[in-house]
Amino acid sequence: MRIEIAGQGMSRAPTLAGTGVEVARAVHACHQQTIDQGLQQLAIPGLDRATLEPILTYCAELRCEADKATCIGCKRRMDVQGIDTLDAFIARHKEIVVDTTGVRLLGRGTETLHTPCLETLAKGWGGENYWFWARRVLRKLRHGIRRAHMRGQAVAERGETPAVILVEPQLAENIGMVARACANFGLDDLRLVAPRDGWPNEKARIAASGANYIIEDAQAYGSITSAIGDLNWVAMTTARQRDLRKPVLTPEQAVAEMRSRIAGGERVGIVFGRERNGLETLEIADADAVVMIPVNARFASLNLAQAVLLLGYEWMKTSAAASLGRVTTYEEPLAAGMNLGDTRPATHGELSGFFDHLEQELERLGYFNPPEKRPTTVQSIRSMFVRMHATEQEVRSLRGIVAGLANGKGRGRKAP
Repeated sequence: MRIEIAGQGMSRAPTLAGTGVEVARAVHACHQQTIDQGLQQLAIPGLDRATLEPILTYCAELRCEADKATCIGCKRRMDVQGIDTLDAFIARHKEIVVDTTGVRLLGRGTETLHTPCLETLAKGWGGENYWFWARRVLRKLRHGIRRAHMRGQAVAERGETPAVILVEPQLAENIGMVARACANFGLDDLRLVAPRDGWPNEKARIAASGANYIIEDAQAYGSITSAIGDLNWVAMTTARQRDLRKPVLTPEQAVAEMRSRIAGGERVGIVFGRERNGLETLEIADADAVVMIPVNARFASLNLAQAVLLLGYEWMKTSAAASLGRVTTYEEPLAAGMNLGDTRPATHGELSGFFDHLEQELERLGYFNPPEKRPTTVQSIRSMFVRMHATEQEVRSLRGIVAGLANGKGRGRKAP
């Protein structure tokens, strides 16, 4: 599929020939979702994986510079037009309409722009680095998704672990990091209430770093009510005190309660609020219990993934499936304490042999001087080595050290 230049002056834009669709729109669609979902959304005849590659290459290599063209929403267009502040961006338009409030920001231009909210405008006015996005999509097109070979699997049957429910998550990356925390600690049921950027979302999959099965099984719901509809007991997290007559639980207590209820055949879940302002009191009114995490009282706000991770850690601590670190073909499960590997603790007989060897060499070299202090010195030496709880391998190494010092080693060996 060819690329042609449409428009004039500083509004010249690279478009897909015969469609009027700007290159940036194609890049955006395939970056926000999977490549196949993006192509399906664009629904442009003749645009498939094969014909997409040269379009991505055009953007990734910034060939638009030679064509003196830029896409709407691209940071390059802001640079070309000399727009370096939000004030300059507003002045460039006739008006900017804030859809949620109806507020109108008046400028001196001729175009009208709609924005969902002022926060979105403040974050996005400077444009996106579409050429960087194109490079990422191009890499996925050629080599597949990073870590696509890393695939976990659920640790329990549906209903045997708490449902993790995120209310109106704003960033897809946060959802991905939550999915990773869920996979780390055996929480298999992830539910999303009205995610801002839609669902499914490729950014979430990338941020999940291999927790693909959590992302693939995650379900989106329109409301908290529908997300918790099949659950018998629900806890909701908050950092603020609420004037509600409900049990307040620590993560440890909440996990104990959830395990008890799951064992009795109930289905349970825990709800986490919005990144910006958490849960509303009216929403928490529907909870069976409130969960509050012990924090620094002067700085109580937690990142969404951190909050899920803390609850997940408490859940896994009491699970029979818990493991200290990873277990692979070459790595056995570990228990807390000293890891002896292939060796074992030394016996007292082996220690006695070492003491006799050491004291014999020290005696020969005149270390015990004056002689009357020999018993006290021997006691100190033996107490020191007994206290180290040496392994059998360590005792053999110590005897080798004594022999090496006494007789020399290699070229330093003493002549007979």
